[in-house]
Amino acid sequence: MSPNDNKTTGHHHRLLSLSPKQCSSTVSQSIDAPLPLVWSLVRKFDNPQAYKLFVRSCDLSSGDGGAGSVRELTVVSGLPAGSSTERLDRLDDDSHVMVVSIIGGDHKLVNYQSTTSLHRAEKGGRTVVMESYVVDIPADSCEKDTCMFTDTIIGCNLKSLAKITEKMASREVP
Repeated sequence: MSPNDNKTTGHHHRLLSLSPKQCSSTVSQSIDAPLPLVWSLVRKFDNPQAYKLFVRSCDLSSGDGGAGSVRELTVVSGLPAGSSTERLDRLDDDSHVMVVSIIGGDHKLVNYQSTTSLHRAEKGGRTVVMESYVVDIPADSCEKDTCMFTDTIIGCNLKSLAKITEKMASREVP
């Protein structure tokens, strides 16, 4: 799936251009839960550990969780990172879009920016979550490995989001 495919990913995921030292991809997940429920977890910039498996803790260092806020994440042990500093660039509750940039930390995701958008599926009350990103390719890596690593982390997070929200939705059904 191409991030530039407007029919597939929507206009929120179009990239203007990448430098030769950057890569990008889009990961999607269909979730059997209503969009408002899924969005209620995704939009909480100050609580990514609610569904992101690799986040141990999160503290806001500035802001109130809205656009412009900055968070300090502690990553679970075993990953090639310990911390990440991230800024919420955009939070649109009407369009269900969130844009986050990594602005610091001890990891290899330099100049990383992701766009997450939620869409109502055409049938069955399902939600489709799409997350696209652009990131610099580390000097000691290649495009394929950088995308594979990043896609794997995002995929795990979206599968966790699906599992949690589907369980929550099943409790709400009378």
